[in-house]
Amino acid sequence: MKKSLGKYLISLMSFTIALFSVSVAATTLDKIKDEGTVTIGVANEVPYGYTTPDGEPAGEAPSIAVKVLNDLGVDNVKVVVTEFGSLIPGLRAGRFDVIAAGMYITPKRCKQILFSNPTYSIGEGFLVQNGNPKELNGYDSIDSKAVKLGVMSGSVEYGYARDYGIDLSKVVTLPDYPSGVAALKSGRIDALAGTSLTMASLAQKDDRVELAQPFTPLMIKGKSVKGYGGFGFRPADTALRDAFNTELKGFIDTKEHIAMVEPYGFGKHTSPGGMTAAKLCK
Repeated sequence: MKKSLGKYLISLMSFTIALFSVSVAATTLDKIKDEGTVTIGVANEVPYGYTTPDGEPAGEAPSIAVKVLNDLGVDNVKVVVTEFGSLIPGLRAGRFDVIAAGMYITPKRCKQILFSNPTYSIGEGFLVQNGNPKELNGYDSIDSKAVKLGVMSGSVEYGYARDYGIDLSKVVTLPDYPSGVAALKSGRIDALAGTSLTMASLAQKDDRVELAQPFTPLMIKGKSVKGYGGFGFRPADTALRDAFNTELKGFIDTKEHIAMVEPYGFGKHTSPGGMTAAKLCK
């Protein structure tokens, strides 16, 4: 009886150790390497992350993601398009493995997901009707006038408006930037807020709107506000995030990197410098 019990316990321990070893090994990084396939999430925001008419990933973040993931041995990169505000929930729910949308790294978001180190830094801008009839050239002008400011759902611009002290009754939340442009042209909002690159890109596509110029740099509590964008990962995917960061370290700001992102309006002028996700998450 004792021998049988001993054999049973040894078998049970062996099974438990084997099961534990499998669970430890089966990280997302191991999985995508074994399968050769990974899925990235984008929000169809030009020039950060979007898809071409034939469904291929394009923009600053997807271009870098494809290069890094290929270097990690993952050749098949699929793409899922969703609203910006659904990127983090979609990642956590397993709809995709990496957020490749140029998402700003903020302390609030760092509580929900992991971030790579940033790949760019950029300032803010407004899109307005031609001629800028309400003379809206910065967050200070929104605060001092009876106007409406449009922001994309889930974007940092809502937080910027709140932290600046703008009455939130003046802020209109929209599902995406095409909806924002439509709201601007119809007069539902007087300005649309976003990064300067996104606003400039939208202005080039519609001759009824323009980038507000000059634009007063955003200052909150005496500090200049700039956004730093990176890639998002599920909280458990530290191995994938770390491997991604290792590849980024040897790539960002190289000639190859600059040549890759210049067609999207990025370059040396948008370099993240020595900024890290760890600093931005504090």
